[in-house]
Amino acid sequence: MNKDRQAILYGLGAVALWSTVATAFKVALAWMSPLELMWLAVLVSWALMGALVIKQGNLATALRTGWKTAAWAGLMNPVAYYLVLFAAYDRLPGQEAMALNYTWALAMAFLAVPLLGQRLTRMDIIAGLIAYAGVWVIATRGAVFNVSFADPLGVVLALASTLLWALYWLLNARDSRPALVGQWQNFTVGLPVLTILLLLGPGFQWHGWGALGAGVYVGLFEMGIAFILWQMAVHKVSRTAKVSNLIFLSPPVSLMLLFLVVGEPILPSTLMGLVLILLGLGMQTQQKQPEGG
Repeated sequence: MNKDRQAILYGLGAVALWSTVATAFKVALAWMSPLELMWLAVLVSWALMGALVIKQGNLATALRTGWKTAAWAGLMNPVAYYLVLFAAYDRLPGQEAMALNYTWALAMAFLAVPLLGQRLTRMDIIAGLIAYAGVWVIATRGAVFNVSFADPLGVVLALASTLLWALYWLLNARDSRPALVGQWQNFTVGLPVLTILLLLGPGFQWHGWGALGAGVYVGLFEMGIAFILWQMAVHKVSRTAKVSNLIFLSPPVSLMLLFLVVGEPILPSTLMGLVLILLGLGMQTQQKQPEGG
């Protein structure tokens, strides 16, 4: 099996796992507060990544260097990003939070202008207008001429999570740490902060085995294994676009799982808005693909 085929299989594995997380978030948040879920998921993911760092023989390097970057990066991811994201999922239907979260790539393109000195192309602007028209459709639940949102704070939190995620990756553009080591260091910084917030806030309560299983699932698969599979895909593939486009498979599967498992009726406004968001993302992605490959 050649490297590109292996990369696509890894990418499909990551996308398959990411397709389940909106459902896992809603299931877990039915029992736990966002902060409880986040602390448990980060703990599980930190342990998994730490075990892999040790297995790869990178622990000495991880303990010695990279902590200056981890000091701020860990506060952004996992702390700020996941706190805001889980709060959005706690307030909005999973389908709406998931769809709005997909605009992070567009947020990155727009933030790259002031931060990296990049220029927006005409296609960037058109793609952004189309995608954010989809955001408006979802936020107003189809009543596009009505500025009264069903849950304005939930929408703000979902869009804020996209800005945090985009900003995190832009600031990490020159991060020289190996991906797994960097992620483990970030979570090592974030976990004590979350522990303090949890102890000062709701504390961690026992909500039953179902809640524990959902939290462990989020930590293992959304924050852990999916991240590792995606990194393997990106590192093996000859051209990033061959795997980056796989992410467009995730929203339809996510919607189906939310309907079948959580019982969320799929709103026509979500479908319409998601189509617009994916159309905008597709237009932006296609213009940046190099020839060949």
